[in-house]
Amino acid sequence: MTHRLTAEIASRFAQIALGHVTREYPNKLDHVMAGDEAAVSVRALHPIFYGSFDWHSCVHGYWLLARLRRRVPALPEAQAVAALFDAALTEANVAGEVAYLAGSLSAGFERPYGWGWLLMLAAELAQHEDAAGRRWSAALRPLAEAFAQRFKAFLPKAAYPVRTGVHTSTAFALRLAMDYAEVCGDGDLAALVKGKLEAWHMGDVDAQAWEPSGDAFLSPVLMEAEALRRALTPEAFGPWFAAFLPRLAAGEPAQLFEPAAVSDRSDGKIAHLDGLNFSRAWCFRALAGALAEGDPRRSVMLQAADRHLDASLPHVAGDYMGEHWLASFALLALEA
Repeated sequence: MTHRLTAEIASRFAQIALGHVTREYPNKLDHVMAGDEAAVSVRALHPIFYGSFDWHSCVHGYWLLARLRRRVPALPEAQAVAALFDAALTEANVAGEVAYLAGSLSAGFERPYGWGWLLMLAAELAQHEDAAGRRWSAALRPLAEAFAQRFKAFLPKAAYPVRTGVHTSTAFALRLAMDYAEVCGDGDLAALVKGKLEAWHMGDVDAQAWEPSGDAFLSPVLMEAEALRRALTPEAFGPWFAAFLPRLAAGEPAQLFEPAAVSDRSDGKIAHLDGLNFSRAWCFRALAGALAEGDPRRSVMLQAADRHLDASLPHVAGDYMGEHWLASFALLALEA
C-alpha cells in the first residue's frame, strides 16, 4: 500500500496536535537553574511553547498545525488552528520566548534539535499568503532570527558532526535549517550549513548502519544522506550517494530496511522507535525522489518506506509518550 496524506488523516493529526500543544503537564524541561528564583512554572518560562511534554515537541506541534492549515484548505480544524495561533503568536509572547534565550545559562538550550524545528516553523509560516499567516510569520520572526544567529555562532566552532539517532543529531537539525535559509532568504545561513555538511560528510563512504539503537527516532545513515541531498546540487549528490550506500539496490545494509519493533509504547524512549520508522520513511521517499525514474534503487526505497509506515501509522495516538510528537514525523513521511 502506498501511503499518502488524506483529508481524513490531516484532520486526525490536527486534532491530536490541538489536544497537546496547550497541555502544560506532564512536562520535561530543558532548564538550567542558577537559583531558587528560576523555579517557576513552564508557562512562565515559555509563554508559547509550554505544552506537548517538552519545548521542542510543542514547536513541531505548531509546525504540523501550520502546515496542515496551508496544505489542506478544507481542514475542519482550520478555525481552531487560527484561534490558537492568534492567541499564542503575539508580540508579547514571542518577546517572552526571546527573553528566555538571553539568560546566561541558556546558550545550549535545545541545541540543535529545537533550533532546527523552530526554524522549520518559521519557514512554514513564511509560506502562508493570507493576512493571518503573514501576521503570525511577522510575529515569530524575532525568535527565528535569534535561533538562526545561534546556528551562525555555533557552526563555525563545531569541529565534528554528532552522528546520533536522537535530538543531538546535527544532520537532522541542519536539514531543517536549510529549509528556513532558503524560504526566508538567509543566504549566510544556507552557505554555512552547506559548507559544514560538506566538510563533515563528503568523505563518508560505504556506510555500515549499525542501527537501530534502542531509543533512536532517526537513522544516522539515512538522515545524513537526506541532509546532503538537501544541501548539494543533484550533480554533486549523485556520486556521493552512490559511494555512501553502494549496495542500496540489493537492500543493503539490511538493517535499514527492517522496520523497528516497538515493545512498549508507554515507555517514552522505546516509543522513539515509531518515530524512527516515520523518519526512515521520510528519508527513503525523499532520497528516492532524487533518483532517475528507472533507477533500481527507487523501488527498493519506496517499498521500504511503505513497510515502515505500515508498522507505525496505526500507533500515532494511543499513549501520550508517543502521541505528543509522532504525528509531526508521520506528516514528514506522508508528504515526502
